[in-house]
Amino acid sequence: MQLLLKNGRIIDPVAGIEQTGDILISDGKIKAIGQGLELEENAKTIDIMGQIVSPGFIDMHVHLREPGYEYKETIASGTKAAAVGGFTTVVAMPNTNPALDNETAIEYVISKAQKEGVIEVLPCAAITKGRKGDEIAEYGILKNAGVVALSDDGDTVANPEVMRRAMEYSLIFDLPILAHCEDKVLSGGSMHEGYYSTILGLKGIPSLAEDVIVARDIVLAEYTGARLHIAHISTAGAVEMVREAKKKGVKVTAEVAPHHFSITDAEVVGYNTATKVSPPLRSGEHVEAVIAGLLDGTIDAIACDHAPHALVDKNVEYEYAAFGISGIETSVAVSLHYLYHGKQMPLMELLHKFTVGPAAILGMKYEGLVPGAEANLTILDIDLIKKVDINNFVSKGKNSPYHGKELKGWPVMTIYKGQIVAE
Repeated sequence: MQLLLKNGRIIDPVAGIEQTGDILISDGKIKAIGQGLELEENAKTIDIMGQIVSPGFIDMHVHLREPGYEYKETIASGTKAAAVGGFTTVVAMPNTNPALDNETAIEYVISKAQKEGVIEVLPCAAITKGRKGDEIAEYGILKNAGVVALSDDGDTVANPEVMRRAMEYSLIFDLPILAHCEDKVLSGGSMHEGYYSTILGLKGIPSLAEDVIVARDIVLAEYTGARLHIAHISTAGAVEMVREAKKKGVKVTAEVAPHHFSITDAEVVGYNTATKVSPPLRSGEHVEAVIAGLLDGTIDAIACDHAPHALVDKNVEYEYAAFGISGIETSVAVSLHYLYHGKQMPLMELLHKFTVGPAAILGMKYEGLVPGAEANLTILDIDLIKKVDINNFVSKGKNSPYHGKELKGWPVMTIYKGQIVAE
């Protein structure tokens, strides 16, 4: 099958090149890029005048919920939602039931994704057996089964000795550790500790609950030489520690979720449980620090931390509601609206956070837009204005704090291995 995309604004963050032209796709690969390309027989032409063509976006932090929580999301529904959101690759987090801590579980996710998914799913395995924080999993077996990273996301590995051993063994198998940094003894609340938690009468989660674990894990990474990645960074203190660690040569990277650079804890007023997320929405000074970290390269990637929940998990009192935002379908739009149109970040740099940044962290082969490369493409209309409507979400999770908000800039087509998987 052939597909010809005409008159696109082609931006390749891999090579740092921008040009206007056509892309010819044949048999799942990019066949040619240039001006005035012609089709062969049985081909489809799509004029994308004025739209952005980028290498396929990667989200390295997605909860597909399967196995065990299929009422919240499945690999089928989650990958379809990801395609609508502009992604051609997602990393599936391991806090499933059972946890992704063994070869059989990993093979199940890969097999299910190949049969029912519409994009690439890369499994992330648990750091510890059962995600209990006591005993590290079998990293060699997991690597051979196809995992790309290790994480106990949703929980911190509380025991520093276990985390040290995890880092040492992760180094042997060249797997990054995606650390959920939260001291559960210090946290225990429902929202960010500050002005709004006080006036709303909700127990707060202080920023230091994140900071102390980030500090500990950076020290361990420096000592062991392991590849440490800070998941869903949200505090000014954590951003500064990562910045300084990078200057010292520590192998540390970080990601941020769009809700942590676009909205603040003021959104919790009204007790809308769609705003309840872990780590929590922070106050303005933390949001500013996160944006600064994105701009200066301290934060390497944008990852949505897609955490879909059923209505039964969210339609309760705020304190009892589940943590999480269904973010895969709005991640790119939120980023374009607040960072690009908000005149915070140039488009090339923003695309970098969705492509080259996560690919480098995961150690992926990532060719960009060149002839011979796999035809995984994300196409954006950066001027399209659309209102977020959770009733139109493909994801089973309808828990979004952006419901009813107008956003400027949306993905309009996603191509995976030469096939249009969302339009």
